[in-house]
Amino acid sequence: MDQHTQQPGNEPAGTDQSPHSRGLCAYLVEADKLKPTHVERALRLQQEQEHWERIGTILVKLGLVSERDVAEGLSNQLDLPLVDRAEFPDELPIDTELPARFLKQHKTLILDDEEERLVAVMEDPQDRYVLDALRLFTGKSVAPRIGIPTEIEMALDQRYESQDRAGREGEMSDSVQFLDDVEQLKELASEAPVIKLVNQIINRAVESNASDIHIEPFDGQLKVRLRIDGLLREIDAPPMRSAAAVVSRVKIMANLNIAERRLSQDGRFKVRIRSKEIDFRVSTVPTMYGESVVLRLLHRDDVALEFAPLGFSPALEKRMKEVLARPHGIVLVTGPTGSGKSTTLYAALKQLNTPECKIITVEDPVEYNIDGVNQIQVKPQIGLTFDGALRSIVRQDPDIILIGEMRDSETAKIAVQAALTGHLVLSTLHTNDAAGAITRLLDMGVEDYLLTSTVNAILAQRLVRTLCPHCRETYVPLREVVQRWRLKRFRRFGSVKLYKPGACDHCGHTGYTGRIAIMEMLVMDDAIKSLVIRHADAGEIVRAAASQGMSFMFDDGLQKVLSGVTTLDEVLRVTQEQST
Repeated sequence: MDQHTQQPGNEPAGTDQSPHSRGLCAYLVEADKLKPTHVERALRLQQEQEHWERIGTILVKLGLVSERDVAEGLSNQLDLPLVDRAEFPDELPIDTELPARFLKQHKTLILDDEEERLVAVMEDPQDRYVLDALRLFTGKSVAPRIGIPTEIEMALDQRYESQDRAGREGEMSDSVQFLDDVEQLKELASEAPVIKLVNQIINRAVESNASDIHIEPFDGQLKVRLRIDGLLREIDAPPMRSAAAVVSRVKIMANLNIAERRLSQDGRFKVRIRSKEIDFRVSTVPTMYGESVVLRLLHRDDVALEFAPLGFSPALEKRMKEVLARPHGIVLVTGPTGSGKSTTLYAALKQLNTPECKIITVEDPVEYNIDGVNQIQVKPQIGLTFDGALRSIVRQDPDIILIGEMRDSETAKIAVQAALTGHLVLSTLHTNDAAGAITRLLDMGVEDYLLTSTVNAILAQRLVRTLCPHCRETYVPLREVVQRWRLKRFRRFGSVKLYKPGACDHCGHTGYTGRIAIMEMLVMDDAIKSLVIRHADAGEIVRAAASQGMSFMFDDGLQKVLSGVTTLDEVLRVTQEQST
């Protein structure tokens, strides 16, 4: 029976006149998840469809809300618990007795098999057809719970996949031979089940606020991991037999060559989810057991291109704006990959972007489109490299130039020449701290006298996870901890209190939600310039900067620890105390 066909005795709960439908929509509108115009659109579409569908299903298909939003709305409306994937049992009760097809078709999972009742996680706990069928089949009462449909499906698929693995061993060799045919692989990747699998992974990543999706084939299994707040977390993955089709589906979306599996490829695509446009940057590399795929999620609508939300203190923001106000010179942002350097540069561009200024960027890749800024995507395969593009754009009469990264001496020298000829140049470097950027530039062949004449300031940063404001807990640290990290210098009055993560639904029981930068800025004054001219080491530069009142990254982190933004463990994870 089609899952969207109305069942006997089960009146449509999601029609225009239904209290169920009105209550769910009212909750979503009140929770600012949905606009009234979206409700009208969904209800109109529901009435026009040949087969009836729940209003929540329609809203999700339109990309207006997530499955979790609908589930939370039902939980609130019906006063029933919402059960997350982490609470599902490893082995499903009575799963050998109930027909797998029935459970999958109606997105129902038995959570617990008690003596007189079943506890069932369902997409729709008001579906009387399913409730009556479970009662008749087992002779027990049914206590419904609410679950997220994709999580129920993945749990059932995982369970029955392992149960049926032995019966499919003979099919595996045929599947491998079948998947070697490019046209058949392309056809398979375009079929509904594979599209649904990939969409489930993408939706799960968006709902979890993940920055990256890792799809990795290993010996006999496919792993899917999400990078959330800087750390990887494994989630339920499709069966290994679908690995080639899943990878091919992603490559088709990114307009990559699915026939090429021996070389790395890069691409991108964009999708609209929950009324928000999200860019995906795709990278594939060949491994022993297949192609490994990483998707970087770029939330264009959610990026805070202001200095304060990124982690700038009022004093540091003021200094940054003073440096950006200079008409020419170089401003560098340093840190490891994934430390938020590009976002900081985009915030600087937003500050500088006025009708009076012409701004040109050279990036690899262009992560966010900014109105009024000319952005160039480098393409080494056709000869459009950083240094080649820079030589051209200097003749375009720009006021401000952004270079995605100073990767080599040629790029660095062109950036210095641009700064000497009256341009403001923004760029990034991979160094551990601000002082280390000076040594790095000297090693790249930039003459010391040119370096002191052009570099205005160097900002170094790292990202730390921020504590969930709903469940963070205060505690009094040991005296040894206070003395070891000299925390009293930040608290002249009162006792020192720190914060630790808790666990709640808002943060997925991790205690953290989001990330923020800890920073230090080295401004090139006369004292620092004299040290650069005589090629002083980074330690001397650090000590000179400290005597001039520079606040170090570690100290900025400790201040955020004491204000309850993050934890001491997080600061120690990404940086260390600066020796002065």
